[in-house]
Amino acid sequence: MQPVRIESLDHEGRGVAHVDGKAVFIDDALPGEIVTCSPYLKKTGYERARLLQVLTPSAARTVPRCRHFGICGGCSLQHLDARAQVAAKQRVLEDNLWHIGRIRPDCILAAIYGEPWGYRHRARFSARYVAKKGGSLIGFREKRGSYVADMTSCEVVPPRISALLVPLRALITALSIADRVPQIELAVGDGVDALVLRILRPLGSGDGELLRQFADRYRVQFFLQPRGPESATPFYPAHDGVLHYSLPEFSLDIGFSPTEFTQVNPGVNAVLVRRALSLLEPKAGERIADMFCGIGNFSLAIARSGASVVGIEGSRSLVERAQANAGRNGLDATAEFTQGNLFDIDAAQLVRLGRFDRMLIDPPRDGAVELIKALAGDAPRRIVYVSCNPATLARDAGLLCLTKGYELSAAGVVNMFPHTSHIESIAVFDKTIPQAGA
Repeated sequence: MQPVRIESLDHEGRGVAHVDGKAVFIDDALPGEIVTCSPYLKKTGYERARLLQVLTPSAARTVPRCRHFGICGGCSLQHLDARAQVAAKQRVLEDNLWHIGRIRPDCILAAIYGEPWGYRHRARFSARYVAKKGGSLIGFREKRGSYVADMTSCEVVPPRISALLVPLRALITALSIADRVPQIELAVGDGVDALVLRILRPLGSGDGELLRQFADRYRVQFFLQPRGPESATPFYPAHDGVLHYSLPEFSLDIGFSPTEFTQVNPGVNAVLVRRALSLLEPKAGERIADMFCGIGNFSLAIARSGASVVGIEGSRSLVERAQANAGRNGLDATAEFTQGNLFDIDAAQLVRLGRFDRMLIDPPRDGAVELIKALAGDAPRRIVYVSCNPATLARDAGLLCLTKGYELSAAGVVNMFPHTSHIESIAVFDKTIPQAGA
């Protein structure tokens, strides 16, 4: 293919060019660069291509820090300067808001970002016994395929965890069930590094002793997960199964199971909670909703402000965890939690929850379209929306502004996952006019 100029980045961090009216998505190419490439997927309306040569490099191009970059699928943007990554993600957010939601924010919030390396306190590594490699591989999946990347280090997990990859390979290889351990999940809590082994067969004779020796030597906590996530139980050392992280600004200590959802980046999460509370502006005496509340990451900070918070979550186990966290932090009187399917909610169900002065929404990637459709005339005057998918945020923002009488007061990105194309964001919606027919 002839040299092409890269115009922008797509939502997966690939360079975008146009050739004869067709979009070409080029791995590892950056905006402003002139490159040559080779297509590996051709469709009627677009192509995907491998980068062959950078003829004119971007000033923001940098040398990837990880030796496995380009093979491992865990990172996609290590070749782009960290500050430029944030700017690119902000552009993707704004493009989605306009092209999908047909709206623009009144104000762009300053980006939230933190340390670009060693930040991941949550990770799900694949494991696979490969006889030709002499044993087990442990790592993320390869960039274009289902194979496990042959990793001996990882720059985005804490250095002590990166240093465990090679010893873990030897450990899993030595187990009698080496070919029946497909996954190792990392969960770092305050003072505890937990490793959850997904096992498809019970441990064999001698396997337990190998795990205990490893745990003692490397100071890790092993959990075993024979079935789904809720089956994960402590194996060694003795432990109650609850890890903790703190939010010192709000004097909170939050417990979680290693397979329950928590943010991967604790430093950025602390700033995100602070930003969300500053935008929500909860006041004593107000009643606040925290939709998709999980284990209470935002709810408990809201309750600490003196407002009354009601957290709604679809998972019964997460509701129980949130209630326990409220009790642990002395917030039973101002924080209550209830189970509810927010993907299947209507106006009548929402009304039965009572009136809310303000609302925080933190949905999974599918967004919160049914919840937004259910909002009626007495909807909260302010909504803070924390998103992990700019496309569904843009869709929901369009509904809020075009059908529910809100304006998009502000929006900005949260760089929760440096060196990846994953975009978290936060947006503020203020009620400006009564809903039609209310």
